[in-house]
Amino acid sequence: MTITAAMVKELRETSGAGMMDAKKALQETNGDMEAAIDWLRTKGLAKAAKKSGRTAAEGLVGVSVDGGKGVAVEVNSETDFVAKNADFQNMVRDFAAAAQGVSDVEALKAAPMAGKTVSEFLTDKIATIGENMNLRRMAVVEGDAVVSYVHNAAAPGMGKIGVLVAFSGGDEAFARQVAMHIAAANPAALSEADLDPAFVERERNVLTEQARESGKPEAVIAKMIEGRMGKFMAENTLLGQAFVVNPDLTVGAAAKEAGVTITKFARLEVGEGIVVEKEDFAAEVAKVAGN
Repeated sequence: MTITAAMVKELRETSGAGMMDAKKALQETNGDMEAAIDWLRTKGLAKAAKKSGRTAAEGLVGVSVDGGKGVAVEVNSETDFVAKNADFQNMVRDFAAAAQGVSDVEALKAAPMAGKTVSEFLTDKIATIGENMNLRRMAVVEGDAVVSYVHNAAAPGMGKIGVLVAFSGGDEAFARQVAMHIAAANPAALSEADLDPAFVERERNVLTEQARESGKPEAVIAKMIEGRMGKFMAENTLLGQAFVVNPDLTVGAAAKEAGVTITKFARLEVGEGIVVEKEDFAAEVAKVAGN
């Protein structure tokens, strides 16, 4: 029987196995999907398949800087306990190092590691460690120089928040302060020009409706909206935010004083945007019992 790419894809999504393992399983079972899953179980990959439905919202962000290129990768686990595991941390460190040679997370998943792809390597670790894990995101920042910062560091180069800052001007200490600021203040963009237009328009619409409820004349409302939009821009852009090191200055003004130009940044926080469903203990027991 011919094993198609669609069949391999379906088995990968069902089992969590790597591409070559899924293809081999289908070849060994003449394309029988259920038998292929059983074949994967016999080869020690069933643990990954069983875990694949669980939410992985813990984990670590690993960072790596090499000259003018910085990368950050988010690797998730189910529990914070696993994030403290040396085997997991070594894997995150290896993934961050491998990310130096690629441009996005899909390319990273396909990159070679220990005779396999990174994705297949991760599947093996799921089976070994016993929790669902996910290589979720990757960020790349390039410039004249790049610094990194990790918050709540679990080990060198990895923590709950990873920040990269590209800059020119030579003051690395100042750039690192900016990276710490980004970790704390979480700006949406570098400057007003970099903000998502849809994000800005939604805020403008909300502020417009709020202002019109005041019943004031349109000319007054227009000034109210512009004032509030100015505040919104300052709060959401890195260069417009009050600098945590010196709140009397914006980050942009502080950078100018330091002779530094911030050209790009990236910030990854573990579990950001992941919705975790929670059940009370009684509900969980009932679910397991089939009630």
